[in-house]
Amino acid sequence: MRPRGVSTVEAVKQVTAGEAVLEFRSEPLERKSAAPPEFEQLMAAHQQRVVRTAYRLLGRMEDAQDAAQEVFLRLLRNLGRIDGDPQAWLYRVTVNICNDHFRRRTFQADPEIEQVDPSPSVERVMAIEERKRLLMEGLQTLGERERTAIVLRDIEGLPTRDVAEIMGVEEVTVRTRICAARVKLAKYVRKHQ
Repeated sequence: MRPRGVSTVEAVKQVTAGEAVLEFRSEPLERKSAAPPEFEQLMAAHQQRVVRTAYRLLGRMEDAQDAAQEVFLRLLRNLGRIDGDPQAWLYRVTVNICNDHFRRRTFQADPEIEQVDPSPSVERVMAIEERKRLLMEGLQTLGERERTAIVLRDIEGLPTRDVAEIMGVEEVTVRTRICAARVKLAKYVRKHQ
C-alpha cells in the first residue's frame, strides 16, 4: 500500500475574535495514511474555536496556528481515549499548549493595525482598534491562570462550571481569578489610554 501524499487543497477560513476578523490558512498535515473520518469531523467542528481561543490566549495568529496544530496532533494521538464530546478536552489541551508557548516567548505587540471595515468613520475604526490592542496587551500582562479564566469565561463565553472543569479548579476559584483579571485589565486600560 502506497502512502498518501499531502493534500494540495488549502482552505482559507475566518476566525472571529471579538470585533476583529482574522484570516488564517489551514495547512494540511503530512501523514502516511488517512486520518480516521471521526478525526476529520472533530477537526472541522472545533478548528475555528481552537484557533480563536489560542489567538486570544497568545495574542499572535502565527502562534495560535502553531498551538492549534499541536492540539489537533494530540487529538489524533489520543482519539481512542476520549469519551463523548471532546470540547472540554480540547479546551484544556489548548490552554496547556498556549501556556507553554507563552512561557517560551516574550510578548511583542504587533505595531500594524488591520482595519476591520473601511465604511465606519476613521475615528471609530481607530477607537475600536485601540481598544482591541489595549485588551490584547492587557491580557498578556495577566498571569496564565487569570488569563485562561477570563479568556474562557468572558471571551469564549463558557459557563463557569465548564471553565472550572477545564482548569481543574473549583468554580469559586474561577470567579475569583476572573474578578482579579478584570480589575487588572481595567487598570491597564486606564493607565495606557
